[in-house]
Amino acid sequence: FIDSCQKIKYMFPKAHAAAYVTSAFRIAWYKVHMPAYFYASWFSTKATDFDIETMIKGVDAVYERLTQIQTKMASNEKISKKEEDLETVLEIALEMYLRGYHFTNISLQKSQAINFIIDPDDEYGIIPSFNSIDGLGSAVAYSIVQQRDICPFISKEDIIKRTQVNNTQLAFMEKIGVLDGLNDENQLSLF
Repeated sequence: FIDSCQKIKYMFPKAHAAAYVTSAFRIAWYKVHMPAYFYASWFSTKATDFDIETMIKGVDAVYERLTQIQTKMASNEKISKKEEDLETVLEIALEMYLRGYHFTNISLQKSQAINFIIDPDDEYGIIPSFNSIDGLGSAVAYSIVQQRDICPFISKEDIIKRTQVNNTQLAFMEKIGVLDGLNDENQLSLF
């Protein structure tokens, strides 16, 4: 035993192992008993890459995209690092949908900058954060929330002027329906 211990460079401490097990039990408890909080927390802290357009479309879209990535991997086709990371995110999203929870669309009024939240109007809905939009970083996300809290946005032009959102990000937000109901310009047309 002593000879073996001298050959081992690092022995994992029992206290460290116990801490890991305790943490795993906590996570499992939330996943079973408070799944909406678990999923909102997981997407806020563990996930870095999102295909939010696919994720808000529903279970079939998530399953199709996940299958597409896994088929590429199985056939040894080269995949990007983003697709590799996206596989885990889509697996968790699919699990969430199969348990009866769903993503609502990003909301100019409700979404947070970097945290996914539970929809106050739908106990099974999770609202994605602004930074889940591809290419929209934390600074831009915080600028949207900060300006929204000062005064609601009245047009797409208003968003561009008051925040750090660029035209590409605005076009994507428009594409997925975040900006539905907003005019293009601040000026109202009477005719």
